[in-house]
Amino acid sequence: MQGEAKLEQRVVETAEKLLSKRKAVTALDVLTGIGWLTDNVVDAWHRGRVPVLTAALSVPPEKLTFALNALQRWAKGKALESTEIEHVGATRDRTPLKAASGELAGLEPLFRTQWIMPGLSEAKRAQVVARQKKAPDLIVSVALKDWLCADCGGTGDLLFFENEKSYCLDCADLGHLVFLPSGDTALTRRAKKASRLSAVVIRFNRSRKRSERQGLLVEDAALRSAEEQCLADEDVRERRRGRDRERRAREDVEFTARFFAAITAMFPGCPPERARAIAEHAGLRGSGRVGRSAAGRELAERAVFLAVVASIRHLDTDYDDLLMAGVERQAARDRIHPAIEAVLDRWRS
Repeated sequence: MQGEAKLEQRVVETAEKLLSKRKAVTALDVLTGIGWLTDNVVDAWHRGRVPVLTAALSVPPEKLTFALNALQRWAKGKALESTEIEHVGATRDRTPLKAASGELAGLEPLFRTQWIMPGLSEAKRAQVVARQKKAPDLIVSVALKDWLCADCGGTGDLLFFENEKSYCLDCADLGHLVFLPSGDTALTRRAKKASRLSAVVIRFNRSRKRSERQGLLVEDAALRSAEEQCLADEDVRERRRGRDRERRAREDVEFTARFFAAITAMFPGCPPERARAIAEHAGLRGSGRVGRSAAGRELAERAVFLAVVASIRHLDTDYDDLLMAGVERQAARDRIHPAIEAVLDRWRS
């Protein structure tokens, strides 16, 4: 059927892209890639708000079955290596999750399969497997309405949802963690790595209808350690920037000297102070002038000539006055051409 052929093509194209980028493919990745699953639904499943993932899909059972079978056929045709995976919840006890049940229970093995690109190095394959085995982050939500903790009856700005109940951070054993706002990628990465326990803080954006990351809850000692590492990095970066500035300054001095020598060789009659000024102006770093071009850095004859002409044009003729008077640029250049040639002839001797 034409509809099935188009669906199979969508599945295959999505799987090909995922395999090329991630070196592995799962049913969850493909269903998200073709738009049948959203991040919000997967997040709700991880947090226990959706007991069975397939129950949240709006496609008919036969269509889902066809899509996953098409994925399996593609994987076999590519001779991909299959490994079994386990889906666990974003809960403290890491409860195993069920993707399919009822009439779709036969699809559960496909949801628990990861297809890996053959021929990967041992290190790369281990990286792919570890990424899939990584448990989802614990999620803490910003409270958007009044609520009460299922244990102590208290409340707060943040809540942890587990087993269809809301808990305050203290009752969820997360109260000792400190909040690290989003924004500093290096600090966040290091703090999370150093923290034995962490949780992602999200806020649901009603207008965009999606959850947005606000920051991270981490152990105080982990945050302090990460801050010290980042400060040390900043010292290293500042020292590197200082060395780079010194190196660039030396290069600029050397370049200006070579450009000056090239000008005086081509135009021996050019006053030395003028030649040096032209060399410094043309070679100013970041200026975009001819001296900073590839030809200028190689001291090509044409680049040196253009730098000298530009200097004469602006300092020895009324070119700038003509432009300010409204004369068209090419017309102004034509008018001052004899004056430029006269100065060039004088400097050549």
